[in-house]
Amino acid sequence: MASPPAPSFAGQHNISASINGPESLTDLEREVLAEYVRLKGNLDALSTKLSTLSETPTGTILEKLRILERKTSLVSTLLKASVYSIVLQQEVMDE
Repeated sequence: MASPPAPSFAGQHNISASINGPESLTDLEREVLAEYVRLKGNLDALSTKLSTLSETPTGTILEKLRILERKTSLVSTLLKASVYSIVLQQEVMDE
C-alpha cells in the first residue's frame, strides 16, 4: 500500500520573498514578517549556542561561572564603595 502524498501548503512561501514580494501586503504585514525573520535568526543562534553548551564538559562551565562570579562580586563591591564615597562627600559638603 502506497503512503499518502505529503500535504502541500499552497499559501506557504519563503518569508523573505514574501516581505518584498507581493504588493498585496500592508506595511504592518511586512513589518510582522520581518520580525518573524529576525526571531527565526535569534532562535537559530540560541539553538547553536545551546548545542555548544551541551557539548561542553560541566566542569569547564562551572569554572567559567566561578570566574564570572568573582568578577561580578568585585564590580559590586567597587560600586558600593563608590556610592558610599559619594554619599560621604555630599555630607561633608552639606556641613
